[in-house]
Amino acid sequence: MTSTATTSKAPLPNGIVRYSDYVADQKNKPAGSTTMGQGAFMTLFTTQLRNQDPTDPVKNEAFVAQLAQFSQLEATTAMQTSLNTMVGNQSSDRMLTSAALIGKKVGIPAGPAVLTNAQPVTGTISLPSGADGLKVQVSDSQGTVVRSMIYGPQTPGNMNFSWDGLSDNGAQQPDGTYSFAISGTSGGANITPNYNTMAAVTSVTSSGDANNSWLLGVGGGKTVTLNSLTQITN
Repeated sequence: MTSTATTSKAPLPNGIVRYSDYVADQKNKPAGSTTMGQGAFMTLFTTQLRNQDPTDPVKNEAFVAQLAQFSQLEATTAMQTSLNTMVGNQSSDRMLTSAALIGKKVGIPAGPAVLTNAQPVTGTISLPSGADGLKVQVSDSQGTVVRSMIYGPQTPGNMNFSWDGLSDNGAQQPDGTYSFAISGTSGGANITPNYNTMAAVTSVTSSGDANNSWLLGVGGGKTVTLNSLTQITN
């Protein structure tokens, strides 16, 4: 003989819900509404205390430990929010700093020589030990040398140089992107010194990468990062 029994959900104390009901309730809540605050935590915990087993009560140490863990979690969450806000503010500051550079000339390490409107291209050469002599060669986009400039002895420090946009035979070169190659000797030894090319900033854009860096347009379709700059002039 078989019998069929029906089961019903027994009522629970106020503040206590079944797991299945909790899951169903969370599915119906909009995104971002599942965060438990300190008040909700205290309500849940005090309900747990009221309905605990009298023969095995929760110890004070366990209560303090749980409360401390919750407080630490809230502090960590608040700290993360503050850090995210600070990072966002720093990004805005970098944008304003970058925007202020538009129209100014900046030093680009080993940067291209962008000839625009036949205006001279300037730069600086780093010579910590000076030089017996230097040669600055200018090449076009095809790699053809269009100008060779010879300089005599130089004292230690930074040396300014300029290309007027002319070839060796005095012909004006067309606007475009050129490159420098600098060599020389110092104390009788061959050197290939570091140099910066000065270029006017024409635009500022965000790189969109994880570092949220900013790119400066310097003409000729070329861009450089804000962090790579070594010199800024009016």
